[in-house]
Amino acid sequence: MVGQGVLRECLLAPDVEHVLSIVRSPYGQQHAKLREIVFNNFFDLSSIEPELSGYDTCFFTLGVSSAGMPEVQYHHLTYDLTLAVAQPLARLNPNMTFIYVSGAGTDSTETGRTMWARVKGKTENALLRLPFKAAYMFRPGFIQPLHGITSKTKVYRIFYAITTPIFPLLKMLFPKHIATTEEIGRAMLNVARHGFPKKILEASDIIQAGS
Repeated sequence: MVGQGVLRECLLAPDVEHVLSIVRSPYGQQHAKLREIVFNNFFDLSSIEPELSGYDTCFFTLGVSSAGMPEVQYHHLTYDLTLAVAQPLARLNPNMTFIYVSGAGTDSTETGRTMWARVKGKTENALLRLPFKAAYMFRPGFIQPLHGITSKTKVYRIFYAITTPIFPLLKMLFPKHIATTEEIGRAMLNVARHGFPKKILEASDIIQAGS
């Protein structure tokens, strides 16, 4: 959902000249400044490296749920995969800003009891050490999808269908913890444009940056 949200904001923004979307399955959207590459092996970008130079920003929104997944597999699909993408991008685009979508509750110490939080924390720390112009970690909390955006995960789609009627109430009760896909997309663009005082943005920071 975050990927769809930031793509929408990029295509609407007059100062975004060109968007390269690298996806595992065709998204199907047509736009004059959008180019899509369907690519399955994110662990090895060597075959498409010539296409990856000359970009100002990478919005990395790829991720998997840890539910029912052993740590070694989740580590491979989270830490290993993210670094397999980020390392060549840092080499090819030293002036790039890299924005990684993590999650609320991520463990920067890498030592906590929650498996997914440790792995996400390890991933964030590794990204912050890479030689990008800048790197920012986004930790959204509860996300409200707008503009027809839907999750690719069935259980999430069911959840959002049930909770959509009470989103206004939730937003009123927890204004610092609930962000829309539009707010997150705008925040990612604003941080890419202007930076942010913090390298790790919690939900309230994301809402601030997207306002």
